[in-house]
Amino acid sequence: MTSSATSESPTRADARDLGLTLRGVGKVLGGRDIVDDLDLEVERGELVCLLGPSGCGKTTTLRMISGFLTPDSGSIMIDGVDVTRVPPEKRPTAMVFQNYALWPHMSVFDNVAYPLKLRKTPRREITERVHEMLTLVNLMHHEKSRPARISGGEQQRVALARALVQRPKALLLDEPLSNLDAKLRVRVREDIREIQQRLGITTVIVTHDQDEALSISDRVAVMNSGRIEQYSAPVDLYQRPATRFVGGFVGAMNTFEARLSGSGGALVAVVGSSRIPIKDAGTVTDGDRTVGVRPENVIISDPADGAPGVISRSIPRGHFTELVIDLGDDLTLRSFAGPTGAHHDGDQVGVRIDSALIYDTEGSLV
Repeated sequence: MTSSATSESPTRADARDLGLTLRGVGKVLGGRDIVDDLDLEVERGELVCLLGPSGCGKTTTLRMISGFLTPDSGSIMIDGVDVTRVPPEKRPTAMVFQNYALWPHMSVFDNVAYPLKLRKTPRREITERVHEMLTLVNLMHHEKSRPARISGGEQQRVALARALVQRPKALLLDEPLSNLDAKLRVRVREDIREIQQRLGITTVIVTHDQDEALSISDRVAVMNSGRIEQYSAPVDLYQRPATRFVGGFVGAMNTFEARLSGSGGALVAVVGSSRIPIKDAGTVTDGDRTVGVRPENVIISDPADGAPGVISRSIPRGHFTELVIDLGDDLTLRSFAGPTGAHHDGDQVGVRIDSALIYDTEGSLV
């Protein structure tokens, strides 16, 4: 595993195109390496998500970018300027906090205007810039309202307007949608993406929600134990997870140990008495490996066509059914089949694998 923020994209921007650069950044808190020798490049105007479980270092990384924490090692550059030791109020960044941090006694207008007033911006300019941002987030009709009088989604947009009114070179958001219900979260994240693209502002979002990260990002950096395990476009991250950790964290994944026999399109995964045909596993040949299979690539067929198994549970998921198949030898696979009602608990089936990812003993993609 490596902390290097390398992408699977064939070309990378040169230094003049980088909005944000982290080089060898490290941070120790409480005697523990929270962020360890981390490299990250974000192109100017790009939206990148830092994705990972709680405690992986993503919020600490964001706080170092914003200046609220100082790295113990490494450097941080924004638009080619080193800001590693620059205090947060002097950095060209703006932060949207998880709890929005709105002043309850102030109107929406005054909340958005607050950072400009601190900088002693002329009153006329404040009014123009605040109205510009409230129009952008569609909240002009609430400029005199107080935060308690508007919805959670509207509060989030006020916080976003307050950040953008500062005209930062880098916009930073820490779990910005975690306080919203599921339906509103989808709508607001689309609003954030639309505004980000319209302004062309370099943006970094911290989240533990993989659906959120995959749906709005240009690239996603998956973090684990203070390091970046993979930094890729969402489609690459899902289809070609570079490590077992990434494969298990991003999307659903069946993972099991098997002895592979054959090669190419004639590969078979042997687990105890089960022999599961694999149609596509790249150029991998014989050997003991870890096999990763997305549920949509577990194909259910006639019992005579594939490894025999029994459906132990069928879970309706709306437009498809999630099937839990017991193949014996402590091997259970999940398959996304459907439509609902086509399969039932206790049905005997055959199991084949359409496409598999093969990992070595270190957990890296072969």
